[in-house]
Amino acid sequence: MTDTPGWASPGSSEPPRDDARPPADAPAAVPGPSAPPQGTPAPGRPGWGQQAPGGPHPYGWGAPQSPKPGVIPLRPLGLGELLDGSVATIRKHWRTALTLSLGIAVIEQAGNVAANLLIKGKTGAATQVTIMLASMPLTVLVSVVATALLTMVVSRAVLGQSATAGDAWRDARPRLLQLLGLTVLTGLMSGGVVLLGFSPWYFYSTGSAGASGTAALLFLVGFLTIPVGLWLWIRFSLAAPALMLEKQGVLTALSRSRRLVRGSWWRIFGISLLGEVLTFIVAMVIAIPFRFVGLVLGFSDFNSQVDVNSAADQPTAMLITTAIAGIIAATLTIPFRAALGVLIYVDQRIRREALDIELARAAGSTEPGTAGWGDQSGRTPARR
Repeated sequence: MTDTPGWASPGSSEPPRDDARPPADAPAAVPGPSAPPQGTPAPGRPGWGQQAPGGPHPYGWGAPQSPKPGVIPLRPLGLGELLDGSVATIRKHWRTALTLSLGIAVIEQAGNVAANLLIKGKTGAATQVTIMLASMPLTVLVSVVATALLTMVVSRAVLGQSATAGDAWRDARPRLLQLLGLTVLTGLMSGGVVLLGFSPWYFYSTGSAGASGTAALLFLVGFLTIPVGLWLWIRFSLAAPALMLEKQGVLTALSRSRRLVRGSWWRIFGISLLGEVLTFIVAMVIAIPFRFVGLVLGFSDFNSQVDVNSAADQPTAMLITTAIAGIIAATLTIPFRAALGVLIYVDQRIRREALDIELARAAGSTEPGTAGWGDQSGRTPARR
């Protein structure tokens, strides 16, 4: 992806690789000497106002179909197309996507099991929070690697190109340290706000026994910081794709995400939240049978399953069984979540910067209507 045109941000210093693009008000034209005259439909394609052979066109009467070199059509995308494109990426490039996510899931679950075995309920009521904090460094590291590698796989899938794990690693490796810094920075800004808000409750709960009313009040204070964390999470949710695909620096990527999200926060929040809900449902559907098997085989008992404070005291066999379920679930959900994030980024750039023109060129598309929509380096009208 490093040599593929179309991902550079507007106004970047990267020299143009194609001829100058026409201004936004210029009529669309098809490159090449064989292009038909303006207003004349291409051979085999209906003109405007003419019905397509075989019935109405799926996108309107006589409207030219958007090019689709890869997993998505190159035009502003709806919710269904974003979800379908994420699934199509996994289905068409399953060998690379699932192999990468499987390796990452194994490492992450091994770290969770190790944290459970080391802590073993020693922190009392806050055991689960302590386990989460102990495993967080490994979780962040594998998340960075997953984001970097799968972003490259998805970006090629958009153009109809395949990528091996080696290709993804070679493309992503130069940006890994920057992505790690970006992930830590965004985590401190969004998750850090929530963590800071819940810190008084956490330390009060792990200390000597205190009044339940005080603990409830401190928990409420922490809960009120969640909306702030969510706002920051969405505001900078597109920074990682911008850093990886536009070869931007950390601060520039944060600024790019802020500009791309502006005016579309609720839409991006809704799509992202739906993606998280879907991945949670998939994880639960996979985890429940494994927990049931563990109960039947006597790995654990029902009381320990419903008591959150005794979760870390489960037998090792039950922890391993749960980890296997987590590996299977993560193998399926990690690439879906990564693909959805990249496609949201692509969709926002298509809507605001007419990125579909550059992607069509990069994919070698010469479909009518793929050029002349506006200069990306200028002020391109947003398309909603």
